[in-house]
Amino acid sequence: MTDPFATSLQRVFLYISYASLYIYSPRYTYFPTCSTAKKETMLAATNATEEHVHSTFASRYVRAPVPRFKMPEKSIPKDAAYQVIHDELMLDGNPRLNLASFVTTWMEPECDKLMMAAINKNYVDMDEYPVTTELQNRCVNMIANLFHAPVGEEETAVGVGTVGSSEAIMLAGLAFKRRWQHKRKTEGKPTDNPNIVTGANVQVCWEKFARYFEVELKEVKLKEGYYVMDPEQAVELVDENTICVAAILGSTLTGEFEDVKTLNDLLMKKNEETGWGTPIHVDAASGGFIAPFLYPDLEWDFRLPLVKSINVSGHKYGLVYAGVGWVVWRNKEDLPDDLVFHINYLGSDQPTFTLNFSKGSSQIIAQYYQFLRLGFEGYKNIIENCMENMKVLKQGIQNTGRFNILSKDIGVPLVAFSLKDSSKHTVFEIAENLRRFGWILPAYTMPANAQHVAVLRAVIREDFSHGLAKRLVAHIEQVLKEMDGLPSRLQHKKTERETQEEVFRYWKRLVDRKRAGVC
Repeated sequence: MTDPFATSLQRVFLYISYASLYIYSPRYTYFPTCSTAKKETMLAATNATEEHVHSTFASRYVRAPVPRFKMPEKSIPKDAAYQVIHDELMLDGNPRLNLASFVTTWMEPECDKLMMAAINKNYVDMDEYPVTTELQNRCVNMIANLFHAPVGEEETAVGVGTVGSSEAIMLAGLAFKRRWQHKRKTEGKPTDNPNIVTGANVQVCWEKFARYFEVELKEVKLKEGYYVMDPEQAVELVDENTICVAAILGSTLTGEFEDVKTLNDLLMKKNEETGWGTPIHVDAASGGFIAPFLYPDLEWDFRLPLVKSINVSGHKYGLVYAGVGWVVWRNKEDLPDDLVFHINYLGSDQPTFTLNFSKGSSQIIAQYYQFLRLGFEGYKNIIENCMENMKVLKQGIQNTGRFNILSKDIGVPLVAFSLKDSSKHTVFEIAENLRRFGWILPAYTMPANAQHVAVLRAVIREDFSHGLAKRLVAHIEQVLKEMDGLPSRLQHKKTERETQEEVFRYWKRLVDRKRAGVC
């Protein structure tokens, strides 16, 4: 029987030699039954192999092995370089079956052509590529209008394109911190202990912001059955050092929209009592291109007076390939001038407010193409179709009778579900077994204080069809049937809480033993 942790690693190959079982995976080798001498011999052979990349079909062009971790001393033919990399990439997963990701995996061929035509344009060269800059400004204004920013007819919206919502959140957070510092200095008060209030369900980029820019992160803990930030608890955590409260429109964990309207009302009342003026940022990375089209009456954006900035991912439901995000501010006063740099070494005075400098123009152009091509009607049709496919998948999963559905009908089109009975097998085993069919579904535990709840999640994008939903349900049923015939990992009867804690420990060991790089 294979080790459950070893089998979870990528590209696992099983070699059965007589009575011994050897499991080999790149950068990781596990020999459960070998003698010490045999292990050393096999490890040496493995390490020697790992020093070079081999490609079967590239041998037509070059016979010498290509170094894996060092630059080769000599050039190789372009055909060989292509074939080596092509062969390596064959072992990647299928993007359409990757239901872990919110990121767009398909665009129209016409947009692909525009992106390739602009692939050699550096976006920061605004003087050299003024039209590209103009397209970005149009996108910012379109998004600001979509989010009901109070921009006059003669005014330009305040915002910037980024490489994703992580950078957008960093920029928004810096603006809040700087405004808080200015206010505190004016009042003659210390500025050395800023904090930010979020739910424990926030994406890791918020933790990065807090750690990188020395801001205390105050988290509202979750509880079983309620997996988003509680507005009342969030407002209770606010003090005079709070630079902002961050609300999420589309939780990564369950797709739920947090109640920004209630948060705004409660915070306004507290601001009136204290005079602190604590603002709100809305992390609409996933939901920013959903709510305006499906829930136009939902108040979550600049219609609420305390919402000062919003970020949204163009590469999620903005329907652009990975590499574009946006952040928009309510007005110019919400973006401190001393955070904006002015450079002239590219030919003219250019204001810039980004964490990076050089970046491609392709994603900006692709975002403008989608806005122009689809319009409000097109986006609405696509998101409605995603929601319909989500309901098909949700119903199929419910019909198995084996799962609890944790996601809501209103929110991001995804299905988050947990096993009703984890006494024999876990969602992590289900996720591993689904890989046999090409499906990539993440299995994870909820944040504090609901970490004993383990969940599977399927994100529904434009490229996920009605037919794929039915196929996934059929494969889930097949996996469940096969697992029912296997012996339980648990040796004795445990309480439900003990079983959930066992699942959490299993997941922790699984993650600890994976040798993944930093992304």
